Amino acid sequence: MENRAPRAALVAGEASGDLLAGLLLQGMRQRWPQLASGGIGGPHMAAHGFEPWWPYEKLAVRGYAEVLRHYREIAGIRNALRDRLLQDRPDVFIGVDAPDFNLGLESGLRAAGVKTVHFVCPSIWAWRMKRVEKLKKACDHVLCIFPFEPELLAKHGVASTYVGHPWPA
Repeated sequence: MENRAPRAALVAGEASGDLLAGLLLQGMRQRWPQLASGGIGGPHMAAHGFEPWWPYEKLAVRGYAEVLRHYREIAGIRNALRDRLLQDRPDVFIGVDAPDFNLGLESGLRAAGVKTVHFVCPSIWAWRMKRVEKLKKACDHVLCIFPFEPELLAKHGVASTYVGHPWPA
């Protein structure tokens, strides 16, 4: 078996995701100092050795009109990222929040045998409960920031772990 550094691909689609992913990468690098990581992110992730292939600002669009204006570019980025990850498979793909972008990407990667983790459970408990089926299909594991989420996800057969929220309420 090849002895190489562990590799992770991550996608953070906005500033808060970059902050969360930066904290996650900090912990991952403490455990695996040789970790190689790349994908879509920002400066907080880059501070922990992450190689941004695209900046998170490319995905940080709000509202239907802005999404429609940028749809082709965003879809092109997702397709190019998926192709890159399927050609050079990471040990794990971690989608950080941004469920509209990440869950579809995670589904395709998982179906192709790439381990997938979603960090920040979509607020299925507040709205869009049907999204739990998409989450179940897309993710091998979910990292939750609220303590009640793992129990809720377990009822739907979704493996998860409560990791807490880094900022006080």
